[in-house]
Order: sequence, then C-alpha cells, then structure tokens
Amino acid sequence: MLNLSTCIQESARKYPTRTAYVFGETELNYAQINGAANQVANGLVAKGIKPGDKVALSCLNLPYFPIIYYGILKAGAAVVPLSVLLKKDEIAYHLADSEAKAYFCFIGTEDLPMGKMGYDGFQQANSCKDFFMVMPKPEMPSSIEGTQTLGSLMNGQSPLFDTVQTGAEDTAVVIYTSGTTGKPKGAELTHNSLLQNAILSADLVTMNTDDTVLIVLPLFHIFAMTVLMNSAAYRGAKSVLLPKFDAESVFFLLQEHKVTVFAGVPSMYWGLLHYTDDKFDYAQIAANLKICASGGAALPVNVLEEFEARFKVNILEGYGMSEGSPVVTFNQLDLGRKPGSVGKPVWGVDVKIVDAEDNEVPVGEKGELIYRGHNVMKGYLNRPEANAETLKNGWLHSGDVAVKDSDGFFFIVDRTKEMIIRGGLNVYPREVEEVIMQHDAVSMVAVIGIPNERRGEEIRACVVLKPGQTISEEDLIAWTKERIAAYKYPRQIRFMDALPMSATGKILKKEISRD
Repeated sequence: MLNLSTCIQESARKYPTRTAYVFGETELNYAQINGAANQVANGLVAKGIKPGDKVALSCLNLPYFPIIYYGILKAGAAVVPLSVLLKKDEIAYHLADSEAKAYFCFIGTEDLPMGKMGYDGFQQANSCKDFFMVMPKPEMPSSIEGTQTLGSLMNGQSPLFDTVQTGAEDTAVVIYTSGTTGKPKGAELTHNSLLQNAILSADLVTMNTDDTVLIVLPLFHIFAMTVLMNSAAYRGAKSVLLPKFDAESVFFLLQEHKVTVFAGVPSMYWGLLHYTDDKFDYAQIAANLKICASGGAALPVNVLEEFEARFKVNILEGYGMSEGSPVVTFNQLDLGRKPGSVGKPVWGVDVKIVDAEDNEVPVGEKGELIYRGHNVMKGYLNRPEANAETLKNGWLHSGDVAVKDSDGFFFIVDRTKEMIIRGGLNVYPREVEEVIMQHDAVSMVAVIGIPNERRGEEIRACVVLKPGQTISEEDLIAWTKERIAAYKYPRQIRFMDALPMSATGKILKKEISRD
C-alpha cells in the first residue's frame, strides 16, 4: 500500500516544528500543514467523498494548495489540479470530463476572478456536487452567497486522520494535457509514479532538509508539483511560495530567504537575466544558490551560459511531460552535462529514438522519443483510442522528435505534434482555433507558434475573413481573450487572403511564414 501524502506525513513526524511553507509574513511548519490536511480529509469524508473519487483544485501558489492537495490524497481521492487561468466553459469541461465530485477554488484577485469563474463553471457541471470557495482567511464567509468555504469544511474537524491506504497503482492525480484531438485529456498518474519521480527529482537537484526552495512555477503544473512541492515535502525542506513571476519579487525572495534551490521555465531565466536594478546583493544571492533546474521548453544555450556565468550556479535542464510524472531525462551532476541537451534517462526509465515502425534509429539520427518505466501514466482517463495511439508495446510515444549522441545524451529537435510551448505552458493550436472559428467574421484560421526570445514561442493566428466582413487585430484578440485562458489567446493576428492547402484540403502550417 502506498499514498503520496506520506511525503508530508513523514516529514511532520520527523520534523514537526521545521518550517514547511513561507508565504509573505506567514510561516507554517510541517505539523501545522499535516494537521490542516487531516482536517480537509476529515471534512471530505464527512461530505461523502470515497476512495477513488476525483476532487478538483484551482489555487495560486499559496499554503492552501498543499493543504488541500494532501488532504484530498489522505482521503483516498485523486486530485485534479486545474490551471488558475481557465475560463468558466473550460472549467466546466474539466470538471465533467474528470467526473470530479467536489471542487476547491481560490477566490482569486480583481485581475483574476478565479472564484467567480470557478463557480460559474461548477454550475454547468452536473456531476460535481460540492463547491468550496477558498478565501484569503479561513474565517471569511464566501464571496458568493450560499456557497461553502474551505474554512467551513475544516471547522470543527480533527487534525488527526487515519490516511486511506491506497494501492501503489491507484490514481493519485489526474493532470490535464493537450492532445491530438485538441480537447485536453486527463493523464492518470499513480501514487507510485509520482512518489518515485519526487524522490529521484530530489536526488537530481541534491535537495535535502537544510535547503530552501523557491516555488514560483505554478503548483497546478506537473513540473512544480513533482520536482518542487512533492520533492521538498519528501525531504523536509522549506518552500517559499510566490504566486506570480516577476523578476524583482524573485530576487527579493532569493535574497530574503537565502534560497538554495530554484527551478523555472526558460522565460523566467530570461526575465531574471534582463533585470538590471542594483537594489539587490547579487553576489550574496549567487553565493546562496546551490542549484537551478529548467524544464517546460528548450532553454536557449546563450541564456543558460549567461545566467550560469552571472550567478556561478549550474542550471540542470531536463525533459518531461505530464504523462511521465513528469521527469524522463535530465542532465545529472554525476553523469556530466551538455548545454542544449536534455540529458540522460533518469533512474528506472528506458528511453530510445525510433522510426515510424518503432525500430530504433542509429545514433545521431532523428526519430520519435519513446520511453517506459515507473513514471509512465496509467493512461488517459476514459480515452481508449488515445491510449492505443500513445501507449504501444509498453512504451509511451511522446510525439517529440529527438536525437541521441554518441555519449548517450538526448536532444529535442522538433515536435511531431503541433503543440506550442509558451513560457513553459502547453497550448494546443486546435483548441485556440476552435474558439476563434466561433467569431461570425472568421472563415478559416490556423494557429502557429513563432519564435520568441522571452517566451520560447508566441501564439499567432493566421485568419481568413468571410467575404464582406471586417474586424481589427485588436478587437479579434480581445474577443478571443475573453473566451480562453490567458496563456492561450493569440498575441498576434495575421489576416490572409487564403491559407496554404494540401490536395486533400489540409492546412499546410509548415508553409506559413513565421516572420
């Protein structure tokens, strides 16, 4: 038997008074976090949540996230983490598709009204029975009259709970990822795969109980969830939470808390590198930093080299995907590293490069990266066709084109899927196209990724208007922005007379100029 919440439970047993999470002026130790998670578990059980049920969670990087996350796991249920940027229709889709029985949603801010969006989405999802608004302070009533709060769920519940003994192969988390259909699919990750990935991630970044980890990557994203939150909980390290990236705030926290471990996506390293205010002691920040990690998209070699030179620290780049819990390969200190490479397979994972018939290709030749091991998902929730396509003969087919060099290092060179990776977040073009096509003026659209120094890729929509119709670039961007998560809407619109087509009528995106 195995339950991923053991990470927090064991650290609470061993290091009860050690600080687990820092947020602003608030510091909570492991005993407090574990006790609060137990109250959530007791509350969920009282509401009728049973082992195997799904419970959704939308929350910024606040101590509430791990409290609710581990509370759901303790009750034997599976967590469905949702992007905080989703709009109501997207939330309704995720709740219905995951068959979530309950939904925790942070109230949000004026700029990001998550609570209202979440409640509107919840009302559209008939299978989801309970909605809990997460307020800034537990004693606050909900901002929406008549709705329950996290505080009301926890109120009067015992801080002791006998954790449900789940099986190692039971689903712990359903993480949503874009797929070939354009509709997000829920990858079922087990207690075993997530725990093993957390343990090996802690080893990869040499994390220990004395470390202080800065978590600015969103906790709903598998990278932050596994490599930072679960790894730190497993090791008993201190985590400093920051809800939104901006270089000044990051440097302040790096200095204030003597942060030793930092992980980010390429756009974050770019932002830190281009921040030049002299108000911080960069030499001291560099002296404290022990290691950095990068993932989510390829880190430009010049950014890696300049950052390492300035802060005298190694950035270890890796490759992963939601379906792999996430880490598949990593530049590892004991095996050497190569800038531009995503390293070598992590412990217990086999990786190879294959052709269209799944035959391994020679060293140096391009092919699809496939892998197998403890990290591979059980499958996509209720998606037998997608599973048959992705999971073949025990190997997960990534859809990424890679090469392996003669030293065994892997390099990602292209994607067979059309996925756009903007600032480390996956955007599937078809999902954006389907929204834009709903506009009365639009006849046809092709969404592509274009190179962007800061974000890795930026989103451009190439639009053909219906005869006689007009709309400005600004208006179409604003219209789309209202209907889709903020990281998905196109920042550029190019109006075209026609899109390049194949003989079978398929849009040839590779022939569309990226200039």
